[in-house]
Amino acid sequence: MTESTTPQAAQPTSIPIGIGAQYIKDLSFENPHAPQILAELSSQPQMAMDVNVMSRGIGENAFEAVLKIRLESKLGTRTAFIVELAYAGIFSLPALPEEQIKLFLLIEAPRLLFPFARAIISNAVREGGFPNVAIQPIDFMALYASQRDAVGTMTAAGAA
Repeated sequence: MTESTTPQAAQPTSIPIGIGAQYIKDLSFENPHAPQILAELSSQPQMAMDVNVMSRGIGENAFEAVLKIRLESKLGTRTAFIVELAYAGIFSLPALPEEQIKLFLLIEAPRLLFPFARAIISNAVREGGFPNVAIQPIDFMALYASQRDAVGTMTAAGAA
């Protein structure tokens, strides 16, 4: 038996982060065609969801990350409901390079906030008289990459 002489990959070190608070910044639920639309729930509604992530510094090594989700449901051409949520968290981070802070705030922070936002939306929809909505997990890394690519494409088009 031979021993491998390749060096072990360095283990990633954990970064101490703190979550100071999580809170609803804005919540809106619209049920524009109630009560008639509630009687028409025999068919499957169409759903459209928009997701956005924003962040800002609020002090030394303290940041607010906001996960915005808008979910709209339609039955045919009529709106069944619209729910909009801005769910935020306050995160304290150690001194890190700006790019690492940006990646944390736009990928990891919303990943940590998402389960709570999903529960709030699900409860609002259920309390609005509609069947439970199960929002599937969101790949925030892919969302970040697509937004970065879209900005790059717009910048390149503007420079042409």
